[in-house]
Parts: sequence; structure tokens; C-alpha cells
Amino acid sequence: MKKLSLIMGLLALALSLSVSAKDQQKIVSANVTPPVINGSSWLLIDSKSGATLTAGDPDMQIEPASLTKLMTAYIVFRELAEGRLSLDDMVLISEKAWRMEGSRMFIKVNSRVKLEDLIKGMIIQSGNDATVALTEQVAGTEESFVSLMNKVAAELGMKGTHFVNSSGMPAEEHLTTARDLATLTRALINQFPQYYKYYSIKEFTWNNIKQGNRNLLLYRDPTVDGVKTGHTESAGYCLIGSAEREGMRLIAVVTGTDSKLARAEMVQNLLNYGFRNYITQEVYPAGKLIRNVDVYKALSNSVAVESAAGITLTVPRRGDAELTQTVTIPEYVIAPVDLGQVLGNIEFSIQGSSLGKYPLTAVTEIPEGGIVDQLIGTVMLWFADF
Repeated sequence: MKKLSLIMGLLALALSLSVSAKDQQKIVSANVTPPVINGSSWLLIDSKSGATLTAGDPDMQIEPASLTKLMTAYIVFRELAEGRLSLDDMVLISEKAWRMEGSRMFIKVNSRVKLEDLIKGMIIQSGNDATVALTEQVAGTEESFVSLMNKVAAELGMKGTHFVNSSGMPAEEHLTTARDLATLTRALINQFPQYYKYYSIKEFTWNNIKQGNRNLLLYRDPTVDGVKTGHTESAGYCLIGSAEREGMRLIAVVTGTDSKLARAEMVQNLLNYGFRNYITQEVYPAGKLIRNVDVYKALSNSVAVESAAGITLTVPRRGDAELTQTVTIPEYVIAPVDLGQVLGNIEFSIQGSSLGKYPLTAVTEIPEGGIVDQLIGTVMLWFADF
């Protein structure tokens, strides 16, 4: 009965950790007042740890305006990374793409445009025409692409998001949240650094029309290298900014401000607040061996557990509080053990405040032993139970 309880307990632990491992790091207050933000919602996160440093109504649904194009770009980048698209592909421009209203790249109907130029037109010029042309190249129609957008949003855990179009034109039920936008931006930057570079380009010329990037922070702060602006009358002025200083990258989202200057100033204030009051540290690299766990009825007597994904934490810069860790693993497990099986967790805290728990997984497969191993294991378990 005890052995069955142990096995069931381990299974429950594995299931709970498989969910909690996706959660972002909890944060300890820096005891410094964050900046005042006059917007609908806002959020500041660390890109590596996922820690939220400050926020205001981050789960309130808002119109994303052209911030929508981040999802369009994410999917295009994924298609490129997986070899289904090439930057040199020549894309036929449909009448629908050519007729798009709002911000435009000014591409011509029935012409062929290199895919990389369309990416620049979408990102730098915020061209709705370039955006639709890209969606048609990926999925055939914008409608098919939108269904893909919503599928990917679900995969990324963007629970407050529903897309109706690819460009961000106002539409009923076309909604997202500041938290979801930060999640998407973090995924784009971390997964596709080779394509993120387009967000730092300050101007692009097409059809003899030069347009500047609408992200004012690119011209003010050399550490800022993205990300995207958005504006409609109903959504207000929105901006997602990202900067890297001394190896630490932050992402700031501000929505619903009343001017271009206001959104830039507020994102700048959030970034400065984060860099001046927090620091991000790699606690354990991926694959760091933590402990050994005894294994019964197996060919091997023990299995090592590791922090498979690596652990990075964001902590306050000021204060003498020491980072502490608590490892929780079972006294023993019964073979077989699968490669990557969750066998415990490691929790970090400062001043008694938990920063989160991270799963510890088996570094190798441990198969069941032979008859002798089974007998020896049974005897050892019998004594262990007493």
C-alpha cells in the first residue's frame, strides 16, 4: 500500500509540475515606487525569467490595433525557421492586399515583391497591404491565416486573445491583453532572434516612398531595439518596447495612451525602472545535475535529476537578502524511470517570499531489473517501509 501511494504521489507531482513549470517567475518587490502610467493597461516583464516587475490591469481585454502584426510576424518567422518560406520568395500581390486601408507599404497589385521586403514593410512601415500579402503567401487567404493566428495564440497561452484579422483593423471581438502581448513578444524575441533584427530598423523605402519607424524610442535610446506601435481612434496609442542592457532584456507594454509622445515616454519610464531596480541572474544552466535519487528494482541503483531547461531569476538590485533554495525529491522511486520524468522540484525564495518552483527531471532512463534485482528491491523496500 505504501509503495502504491508513493507511485501515485509521484504521478500527481509530475502532473502538477508540468503545469506550474509554464508559469512565470514570481517577483519580490524592489521597495521602489514604479512610474505612473496614464494608459488603459501596462506590463513590464523580464524576457529571460518571465518575471512581471510591475503591471496595471494586464488582463483587461483591449483592442490591439497594429500590435496584431506581432502575431502575423511570429507565424511568418516560424514558417521561415521551419523551411516552408524563404526570404527570397517572390510574392504575388493580390487586389485585396493592394486595396488595404490605413498604414501602407504602397505595393502594386499583380506585382511580385520579395518576401523579405514585405516583412520590412509590415514591421517598419506597419503596412496593412504588406501584412495581408504575407498572410496569403502563408495560408492562401487571410481568413485561413486568422484561424492559424488563434491556434498559435492558444498554444502560447494567450488566454485573453481572439483575432479577427491579421493587421489590427478595428473589428468586433478582435481583442487581446497586455499580458498576452508580452507573452507573444517574449516568444518572438527568444525563439527567432535571427528575425527580430527587423524591429530595430529605423526607416524603409518602397515605391520611392520613404517611411520612418513609428517607434520613437529607437531614435532616443540606443539600448532599445524594438518592438511595435499601434494606434486606432478606439484603441488609443499603444507601444511595446524592448531593450537590452548588460545582458538583461526587458519588455514593456503600454496601451490606450493619448499620444505618440505619451506612449514613448511611459514605455521608456517602465524600462528605466526595471533596469535600475532589478537584475537577472542565471541560477542554474540547462542540464545542471542537482541530486541523486535511489531507484529500487532496477539495473541501476540511482538516477540523477537535473534542471533540464535552466533556471534564470530576476531579483531586486538593492538589499542584503540571500537567495535560498529548497530541493524536494522522494527518498526513492521504483523502476522503470523514463528519461525526462519529473521526480521533484526546486524552490527559490528571498526573505521567505517564494520566487517559484521548478521541476527536476531524470537525466536518463532506468529500466526494470532482472529477477535478482526485483527480489533484492522487494527486500529493500520491505525494510524501507519499516
